[in-house]
Amino acid sequence: MKTVATKAEFDHLISTEKNLVVVDFFATWCGPCKVIAPQLQKWSEEYDDVTFVKIDVDENDETAEACGISAMPTFFLYKNGKKVDEIVGANAERLLEKIIANK
Repeated sequence: MKTVATKAEFDHLISTEKNLVVVDFFATWCGPCKVIAPQLQKWSEEYDDVTFVKIDVDENDETAEACGISAMPTFFLYKNGKKVDEIVGANAERLLEKIIANK
């Protein structure tokens, strides 16, 4: 799982990645973020046709602000440069459904 540190890095990744991209907007102080993190790591190892990235909203606030993030965790799913889905909250079952439906 890759951490995206800048808005430029985020924009480049979204525009060039051919796989489904799952973006985890998180904060180090967020309890639900910590709970779902091991599951995301597991999925990143299981689904080699999906790109999982993490964005720390405190470290990369420019990207978080540009994406309108107001709650953590928030997950954006991108395919072919376009956002195809969004989930707010640490609902692993629902997130997995969205990943499988969009990959």
